[in-house]
Amino acid sequence: MTSLRRSRDIPLLVTHARDGDPRAVARLITLVESGDPALPEMAAALAADSGRARIVGITGSPGVGKSTTTNELVRALRKQGHRVGVLAVDPSSPFSGGAILGDRVRMQDHATDPGVYIRSMSNRGHLGGLSAATPQAVRVLEGAGCDVVLVETVGVGQAEVEVASLADTTTVLLAPGMGDAIQAVKAGILEIADVFVVNKADRDGADATYRDIQGMIALGERAPGEWRPQVVRAVASRAEGIDDTLAALDKHHDWLVAHGELDRRRAARAAAEVEAIALGTVRARLSALRGGTALTELAAEVVAGRRDPYSAAASLLGAL
Repeated sequence: MTSLRRSRDIPLLVTHARDGDPRAVARLITLVESGDPALPEMAAALAADSGRARIVGITGSPGVGKSTTTNELVRALRKQGHRVGVLAVDPSSPFSGGAILGDRVRMQDHATDPGVYIRSMSNRGHLGGLSAATPQAVRVLEGAGCDVVLVETVGVGQAEVEVASLADTTTVLLAPGMGDAIQAVKAGILEIADVFVVNKADRDGADATYRDIQGMIALGERAPGEWRPQVVRAVASRAEGIDDTLAALDKHHDWLVAHGELDRRRAARAAAEVEAIALGTVRARLSALRGGTALTELAAEVVAGRRDPYSAAASLLGAL
């Protein structure tokens, strides 16, 4: 087989990725993370595979058992015959920029399974619980034939809501005794869930957490036919409640399809992705202009009162 370790032959990499070669998948995701100039070519080659996989977001505060739950969901999905991809987003090392937790270490049960691909990704300081490269990495896994892609977020608390814009179904994990019951009535991460999982349900306080979440859901106003979030109890460390979790995920997916919401969510996801790429291009060009004279001259005119900042910005954009 042609060596893929240093290959930048995008058609070759995509072909091997579609054949399930984990080295090709790894190389493509590395190109995504590094912002390689070949990204547009890669995206074009993978465009036809878009929408093949169900995207399930898994989020929650640190310590609620996201990795353990993800590990057991992978096991259950494989029993159903699904090919599964996992993107586990970890905090960045302040020194190397790499992922410092390494979720793959916690999912070694599946390391030799050719039907599972697990990738730890550094968030590289990106806020919202994901990495900026996550959407394109999802496309790579779709191209690699994954039926389900599980996206596990960093776990940073109430502000970690970006996963809802990426996933078809967002799963929020809670655990008793970690303050989540109090947070149940607050805005933020607990408002994005399609499915709640009260993990570590064998602990004291699990019933209270379950009731608090149910109460929060009951207070919400919903139009007729609108999705009502499901609440599931689980003890992921013993694989308890995983089948119930999968059943809730399946029920939500069926609802998405029946109500046309799946297409709407995916259209919104694509729009956000296109906008992010466009904004990234604009930022890069603005950064290039900072080193030149155009921005300096415009700033001087604003300071001198010969120009207002809005017209100066319009002139700068025109120079792009």
